[in-house]
Amino acid sequence: MNANSSETVGEVVRYHRRRAGLSQHGLAELAGVGKTSVFDVEKGKRTTRLATLMAVFRVLNIDVQLDGPLMAECRMALEQKSSADRGAV
Repeated sequence: MNANSSETVGEVVRYHRRRAGLSQHGLAELAGVGKTSVFDVEKGKRTTRLATLMAVFRVLNIDVQLDGPLMAECRMALEQKSSADRGAV
């Protein structure tokens, strides 16, 4: 699914939360964020921190995939850097 707006992300989170049988408060507790943060995500607030979104996604088992024309090149560069870092230890 392409979530191309904060409103779409909010709708996805709300759907998953409800299907999981969680209240906003319950999700907030499990994610380690404030109840207001969950409310803001579901309302599509554009200034929500990435760390907050990732915590909510983790609890709801929502995977995030980055995609773009340079992603294959980026993956290779990151793998090379990781290999070099391991070799330097």
